[in-house]
Amino acid sequence: MSDRLDAALQRIRRDVQGMHAYAIQDATGLIKLDAMENPYRLPAALQQALGERLGAVAINRYPGPRIEDLKRALAAHIGLPAGAALMLGNGSDELISLLAMACDQPGATILAPLPGFVMYEMSARLQGLRFVGVPLRADFELDADAMVEAIARERPAITYLAYPNNPTANLWQPAAMRRVIDAVAAVGGLVVVDEAYQPFASHTWLDEWRAEPAAHGHVLVMRTLSKFGLAGVRLGYLVGAQPLVHELDKVRPPYNVSSLNAECALFALEHADVFAEQAAAIRAERERLLAALAALPGVQPYPSQANMILVRVPDATKAFTGLRARGVLIKNVSTMHPMLAHCLRLTVGTPAENDALLAALPPSL
Repeated sequence: MSDRLDAALQRIRRDVQGMHAYAIQDATGLIKLDAMENPYRLPAALQQALGERLGAVAINRYPGPRIEDLKRALAAHIGLPAGAALMLGNGSDELISLLAMACDQPGATILAPLPGFVMYEMSARLQGLRFVGVPLRADFELDADAMVEAIARERPAITYLAYPNNPTANLWQPAAMRRVIDAVAAVGGLVVVDEAYQPFASHTWLDEWRAEPAAHGHVLVMRTLSKFGLAGVRLGYLVGAQPLVHELDKVRPPYNVSSLNAECALFALEHADVFAEQAAAIRAERERLLAALAALPGVQPYPSQANMILVRVPDATKAFTGLRARGVLIKNVSTMHPMLAHCLRLTVGTPAENDALLAALPPSL
């Protein structure tokens, strides 16, 4: 290593040098069931129509009024609550980072249940904030008592509630959610309800917001179009009270959503019925897959309201390796958290992909 390179590396924060980058598995030649993507592509006719539309986009210009068109289309699509506003992000990952940046005051803390989405903690650490994780109950339900106690003690700036949760895939009980939301209000913090998997869930927290708007002035609902069917587009959005979103929007980089991404999203929303049919097919396959997994000896699937299934097996590494050898890629989450010991996470694919998954499971797990 040259002296100049060594000196340059010393400018990188020590804590960053000690971190691991977000790992993305190589899926070349494999059935990809590891990243909770929608497995369905656009029908051929819509592919052609989208291609022609994108070809007309003025990519020599910075994104302009079409961004506002997209915000209006999203507002109509979700039924934006009265008094709320939208903020766009380059995927929800960027929004999570921007929230940490906006709330970076001395001594600020971010809190979330564990096991949960790794980016909540990673964004906190990258911004130099404290992260506090509160274990779920043994059945992966929200431990409201422990959450309320931790919130009173830590007084977090941001509390994340993934709804459904990743990687456990379950929707938490509304009563427990309300207790946590009220506890955060008592210490003057923000709650982010992360609805990344909303297309596959039986309930949205926006319904609670509409029913009790006064109780949700400190609540942000975050969604992504990745699970909707546009993982390659990278577009997320926050919904919150207008004054709150106005302040958060000040840390958003200019032109963070590209013209091409915005046009893709607008096109998708114009054909929302196609994506709704895909989501319905995924939900039906999820139930079929859950039943088939439950019938296998040694396999314990957990209830799911997402497009993934968490399963516990006797030997997660053996099962993961066996599936990969047979051409199926899933996610081995057994080392992510002690509560996930012996667990695998399976994305719900097409009927053919799910059949291949079931056929590829080793005879002895």
